[in-house]
Amino acid sequence: MNREMIDINDCIILLEEASTNKTLMDSCFFDEPVISIAFYGAGDVSLKVKYDGKTKEFNHTKGMVLSFYADEKVEFEHYVSDQKPLQCMVITTTIRNLDKLPNGEGQFLEQFLYQLVHPKDHYVEGPIFNMTPEMFVLVEQFFNNKYEGSLKMMFYKSHMTALLSHYFGQLAIQKGTEINAALLKKINLAQEILLSDLENPPSLTELAHKIGTNTNTLKIEFKAQFGVPVFKYLQNERLKKAHHLIKNERKTIQEAAWAVGYDSVGSFSNAFEKKFGYRPSQV
Repeated sequence: MNREMIDINDCIILLEEASTNKTLMDSCFFDEPVISIAFYGAGDVSLKVKYDGKTKEFNHTKGMVLSFYADEKVEFEHYVSDQKPLQCMVITTTIRNLDKLPNGEGQFLEQFLYQLVHPKDHYVEGPIFNMTPEMFVLVEQFFNNKYEGSLKMMFYKSHMTALLSHYFGQLAIQKGTEINAALLKKINLAQEILLSDLENPPSLTELAHKIGTNTNTLKIEFKAQFGVPVFKYLQNERLKKAHHLIKNERKTIQEAAWAVGYDSVGSFSNAFEKKFGYRPSQV
């Protein structure tokens, strides 16, 4: 388990990253009441939130943004395994620091996350949605930062402000749009189906049939939810998994290509370079 805490402008950035060959559970609490926004990156760890005899479970956290209020009686449990590594970034502040936040964050918290600023329980949950591509890139950059000292702090400050801007911007869009909960559930199911079989995914028609809608609605709503068309999303996830297989599991380029559904190593290498900016042989 790698854990780093950065204190910036009356906020704390918590970076947590872990992978393992066996299943392990990491439990944590907060020392005082906090308002937090958690961004789950490339991992897909399972999460349980326990408080006052209640349990809330999240089995697929990859790409999820979770906002919440929590006091000292709330326990967060991450279940890490070889198939579900942890990559989580949390921006958190205490209730007593809300008026001190420098860039209007306190005002936006009051406006968009009123239920967290005025909690009525030990644990109160705010909006949950999937990160936009811009948010995902920013979160990845937090984990790949190579700067040190004052440059590192400058990097974190600027990226935290950018990430929160995208986050509150997304809440503003959601607030002004009537969300069709049933349709959103279907689109998230489509995402789960794609992720469950990257090597042999269903066709667009099959996927639409599986979630109970038509292909046109699937294409429009999937892009609206995840920022990219269905099979661009699928390609990105295939390449991310292949990168992980080569870097962390020492698979050959051919093995990684086959594992994510590429028959041609040449096509795989070209797509890999287009996404990451370097060939798989350079990982």
